[in-house]
Amino acid sequence: MRLALFDLDNTLLGGDSDHAWGDYLCERGILDGDAYKARNDEFYQDYLAGKLDNAAYLNFSMEIFGKNDMDQLDQWHREFMHDCIGKLMLPKAQALLAKHRDAGDTLVIITATNRFITAPIAAKLGVEHLIATECEIVDGRYTGRSTDVPCFREGKVTRLNRWMAENGHSLEDSYFYSDSMNDLPLLEQVTHAVAVDPDENLRAEAVKRGWPVISLRD
Repeated sequence: MRLALFDLDNTLLGGDSDHAWGDYLCERGILDGDAYKARNDEFYQDYLAGKLDNAAYLNFSMEIFGKNDMDQLDQWHREFMHDCIGKLMLPKAQALLAKHRDAGDTLVIITATNRFITAPIAAKLGVEHLIATECEIVDGRYTGRSTDVPCFREGKVTRLNRWMAENGHSLEDSYFYSDSMNDLPLLEQVTHAVAVDPDENLRAEAVKRGWPVISLRD
């Protein structure tokens, strides 16, 4: 079956779920609002500029996982889904997913954001397959560290190649939808690269390469 690959943040969602999670924790008083939000915003600007120190960001963003048990984290996430993620859902994104689903394609969300944040979002979007940055779990608790190859930049290609080998898929006639120049390594691998509400650098690259540029925003 043909693969239809989708970035999540600012592509299928009208915002960034990872950044929104940090904002949510600050607004709820779970984290020190001023200090955390300032650092979170710095990392997000670095991401948009294509100069993110991903290892440093993962250490920063996952620290809270190691300080709380699973039940507490899951409760916060349920509230986060209700209060924050619903506002980021895009009808045109859901229509695009439905178009590929109806065509018989295998849908995969492939995202740099960690699995704890994104697995419930993928489920809400009706996408069975998720490739995400992994959170380390030891003795039934998150450690606050990542594990495996981070699903970021070239790491997306590495993780996808392994997933395809394990699941019997290839990139023949494949699609990948993304908003970010950080995803250029994977966009270059697929048959049909599509820029979705792209950042300035990806928009210029898409125009140069003749890739379609679309918007899923209302």
